[in-house]
Amino acid sequence: MRDWPNPFIEQRADPFILHHEGLYYFIASVPEYDRLAIRRADSLEGLRSAEEVVVWRKPETGPMSELIWAPELHHIDGKWIIYFAAAHTQALDGLNMFQHRMFALECADSDPLSGKWVEKGQIVTPFDTFALDATTFVHQGKRWYLWAQKAPDISGNSNLYLCEMENPWTLKGEPVMLSKPEYDWECRGFWVNEGPAVLEHGDRLFISYSASATDENYCMGLLWIDKSADPRVAANWHKSPRPVFTTSYENRQYGPGHNSFTQTPDGEDVLVYHARNYTEIEGDPLYDPNRHTRLKVVRWNENGMPDFGIPPADTY
Repeated sequence: MRDWPNPFIEQRADPFILHHEGLYYFIASVPEYDRLAIRRADSLEGLRSAEEVVVWRKPETGPMSELIWAPELHHIDGKWIIYFAAAHTQALDGLNMFQHRMFALECADSDPLSGKWVEKGQIVTPFDTFALDATTFVHQGKRWYLWAQKAPDISGNSNLYLCEMENPWTLKGEPVMLSKPEYDWECRGFWVNEGPAVLEHGDRLFISYSASATDENYCMGLLWIDKSADPRVAANWHKSPRPVFTTSYENRQYGPGHNSFTQTPDGEDVLVYHARNYTEIEGDPLYDPNRHTRLKVVRWNENGMPDFGIPPADTY
């Protein structure tokens, strides 16, 4: 069992770590929500002190000019892709906060830190509404796009959707809704399912996700499916009726969530998430900068299900 310093990286929310060809890449939301920056190291521990390289800054105007949220870095068919969400207005009054759409950048160079990044535009989905938190994965020989979006005909803020991809910025076919907020722990403050992340283990495919408002109510839920089942059939997916990773008042860890997964060099699954160490937030929680990146090894039960345990206390 590994113990990393906690916090692992301060003031980085929505953390994503990619392990690719022996190197680790880190990208996350910055408190200013104005840029995309990547760190690279030859070890997980090395990411803490690695130089952060800004690869893209938001323009002054336009659909990608405000509130750059939840980037992810992927390597697809020999090219680098960053998915992120952005809005056309900051809406400081809070009335029009949720105007985000999803966008993609591509880098065809071998080094994503020094290479040229090209804007590929918005990821278009069947309805033009609040959308964010995209991730991608390969399953059953196909590439899939997984994200959160507001549905015009469903109460709440966002649901989880899955769709096959034509290419890294174009969907193919009709999306299927995998989950919507329905339990009490998914509907505290806001009705939210967001921040999905994919993990394979044994004969199952898992999707973790985050729910409720971004204060101490924020928590993680879990979906899973047999690897042989058709992921486009919503009924094939199972959903935990209880959250799987929640606030620990004893350890002073509040609102754990918006996670990704990575692996140690010897194959241990690692939960990458953010959480605060206090609850006294002034104003909108989204503008509180102290959601810190944290790491925790995922344990596996004998029945093949993940055990995320309890968020460990700060170590410094």
